[in-house]
Amino acid sequence: MAGGGKKKEVKKETGLGLSFKKEDNFGEWYSEVVVNGEMIDYYDISGCYILRPWTMSIWEIMQTFFDAEIKKMRIKNCYFPLFVSSSVLEKEKDHVEGFAPEVAWVTKSGKSDLEIPIAIRPTSETVMYPYFSKWIRGHRDLPLKLNQWCNVVRWEFSNPTPFIRSREFLWQEGHTAFASKAEADEEVLQILELYRCIYEEFLAIPVIKGKKSEMEKFAGGLYTTSVEAFIPNTGRGIQGATSHCLGQNFAKMFEINFENEKGEKGMVWQNSWAYSTRTIGVMVMVHGDDKGLVLPPKVASVQVIVVPVPYKDADTQGIFDACADSVDALSKAGIRAEADFRENYSPGWKYSHWEMKGVPLRIEIGPKDLEKNQVRVARRDNGAKVDISRANLVEQLKNMLDNVQQSLFNTAKQKRDACIQVVKTWDEFREALSQKKMILAPWCDEEDVEKDVKERTKGEMGAAKSLCSPFDQPELPEGTKCFASGKPAKRWTYWGRSY
Repeated sequence: MAGGGKKKEVKKETGLGLSFKKEDNFGEWYSEVVVNGEMIDYYDISGCYILRPWTMSIWEIMQTFFDAEIKKMRIKNCYFPLFVSSSVLEKEKDHVEGFAPEVAWVTKSGKSDLEIPIAIRPTSETVMYPYFSKWIRGHRDLPLKLNQWCNVVRWEFSNPTPFIRSREFLWQEGHTAFASKAEADEEVLQILELYRCIYEEFLAIPVIKGKKSEMEKFAGGLYTTSVEAFIPNTGRGIQGATSHCLGQNFAKMFEINFENEKGEKGMVWQNSWAYSTRTIGVMVMVHGDDKGLVLPPKVASVQVIVVPVPYKDADTQGIFDACADSVDALSKAGIRAEADFRENYSPGWKYSHWEMKGVPLRIEIGPKDLEKNQVRVARRDNGAKVDISRANLVEQLKNMLDNVQQSLFNTAKQKRDACIQVVKTWDEFREALSQKKMILAPWCDEEDVEKDVKERTKGEMGAAKSLCSPFDQPELPEGTKCFASGKPAKRWTYWGRSY
């Protein structure tokens, strides 16, 4: 290794320790954490990443929760093909314009060109809806509620980031059709609540529920609701998940009609909603630190790692047995626990390794612990250590895991809340933006004004845009003016730079 000392080489081999600090160089820190924490590996096609087991186990835990919840709502899983013909994709004008730059096309089969190129789904509205029109005839066929767990491909973009912006990602997409707008409206919010649950209760990330502006809504939809997260280190908002009411726009294009009880013809009302592996990237960004990942216990595939700490003349077998017994007791109680018995690594190396991977709790068992029938427990989130008797280990650890989960959420909320700034004027807005804030401002809700805000804030950091108008609206005193146009304000809206 040219120009590199021996020390550097060893560090590279063991892969321990991060070269970048979260505060100093967030982008490099993030890239390093997701690789060293064994969540992803880079692939030889730009913008594509290998999702390793440490990531997939988190995805599966969220999937298990969400899948069970939507089944309670009588939503059924299905699977539609990855490919979509150009004639179908181009049927809904606004929709295709919104996605056009990102669509990847298959143009060859072997060496011969395809007569008609085939698109790879960027999302599945146009894939599914021709069949909705075939399957829905009368009111008895409604509601039709489908979901699919799949991958989608969106090709055109700059600076790919693991989980946050990738050319292929995993998601679920729900597509539903109803006889009335009221039913569609109700479902939009039920699904949004499940998305809040995933972020706040599983990933320990605070989010704001709200409605997107006309400019930011889903292409071809009626309105879009979302849960919005915020990354204090970069001062950027991030759309966590979206639940759209599509209205009757797609029903019109794809002729999805039905006959009601009175024999009258009507068009269906539709929704679509999705969350993706982006959720995992948000979790890494919010909770990770200079030692690596910090996983909330609810989604960690290993919640407790048990490390034996034998000394030269210690009763090694006794220590190993105590470790195995602890894992056994915890596993029986439903706690995801493992022991690290690898002999070629020192206890110190193992501590760093599991800290890098973000395991919530570490148990250490050495000769003194064995003697006193106790274990030492170290928390990943705050580094606190405590000795616990093996007699009531399970109960104590259950409480500790709950405590870590809550504490991660509270810390994240505290940091996010400290970034929220209320502004009334353009000057205050510019100042808050330069301080990387999530800005709550009174707005006249006009598209031209939002375009103007985007235009006036363009710069190296990227332009500011509306994130969402929160459902939980603060009072808007009469006569309040829009921060950007001076016209009468209609609502409070969150603004900021975003991913």
